[in-house]
Amino acid sequence: MGLKMVKNVVILGAQWGDEGKGKIVDVLSAKVAGVVRFQGGHNAGHTLVIDGVKTILHLIPSGILHPGVECFIGNGVVLSPRALVEELTMLEQQGFDIAARLKVSLGCSLLLPLHEELDKAREKMLGKAAIGTTGRGIGPAYEDKVARRGLRAADLLDMQQLEIKLEVLAEYHNFVLEKYYGVKPVAVQQMLDELTVAAEKIKPLLADITGLLAIYQASGKSLLFEGAQGALLDIDHGTYPFVTSSNTTAGAAATGSGLGPLFFDYVLGIAKAYTTRVGAGPFPTELDGAVGKHLAERGQEVGATTGRARRCGWFDAVAMRRAVQINSISGLCLTKLDVLDGLEFVRICVDYDEAGKPVYEELAGWQESTFAIKKYASL
Repeated sequence: MGLKMVKNVVILGAQWGDEGKGKIVDVLSAKVAGVVRFQGGHNAGHTLVIDGVKTILHLIPSGILHPGVECFIGNGVVLSPRALVEELTMLEQQGFDIAARLKVSLGCSLLLPLHEELDKAREKMLGKAAIGTTGRGIGPAYEDKVARRGLRAADLLDMQQLEIKLEVLAEYHNFVLEKYYGVKPVAVQQMLDELTVAAEKIKPLLADITGLLAIYQASGKSLLFEGAQGALLDIDHGTYPFVTSSNTTAGAAATGSGLGPLFFDYVLGIAKAYTTRVGAGPFPTELDGAVGKHLAERGQEVGATTGRARRCGWFDAVAMRRAVQINSISGLCLTKLDVLDGLEFVRICVDYDEAGKPVYEELAGWQESTFAIKKYASL
């Protein structure tokens, strides 16, 4: 099935994230009516360069840079009001018409400064055993969601009730911050003031995303569903516990947006011609020597969200096979092949031995540039 024949496409990372999803979404956005973000928070970073201008998006779908494309933030996203307002302001200052084309689910769980402080305190206490989170409060926000004590975007419509709920939530978390982690509590009034200001910007964007997507589906309009992070960071199917706090696999496109699973036509997996990972966790094909340095420098492997250097290694076909299985991936888009230019040899992990060490197939490298090649035969 080719992409020209399909209607609703899920685009997700098939490795540990940072595969270049934003670029692909940007290219395909011109062909669809809307783009939907369905999980994660502002721990994601999609870097786009248009006419020489670099834009890094964390919450707003990449399709927002295309005039006429509607963008939706689904209920599966944990929403930082502060981060969303900052991103809206940045895009508006660049001349983009945002308010008319962006809708935010009433069901989004709110990510608050409380969650950020909990995240940072927890990682600090773990020391060398730290997971390597972005420190942006994603995990604690999802914990509150599952515990059914969190605030939601709909609460911004009634600030009096929000204040009551916020006080209860703050009492619970500030006790943990003070008594367990030994850090300062987060001031309720300060959070309330910030939310009050942010609400004025966000309230006009709130909508029943599930209902809107049903209308799009019924009218035959095409939609892109944009995942954050990568399949191997999925809370259930990833390299636990070194994972993110949400489901990053294709199934989350349905639960995180409200569009039924039978309405998805194609799952496009994005992968680099090598492998990278940010933060702690297993990485069988990781390289520490000259080749790893080559990949990091040529690939400019620095996290868009945190600025952390990415760990680099050979392409892992075993991990890729698992990503294909858990996502029912229809097709793969391979990025950054040109980063391998100039290497004497290229290795691909095709198996693991009994000790868990990678077994490689070694191929001859190439010295010519593959940059801008558009035909497979030219390779």
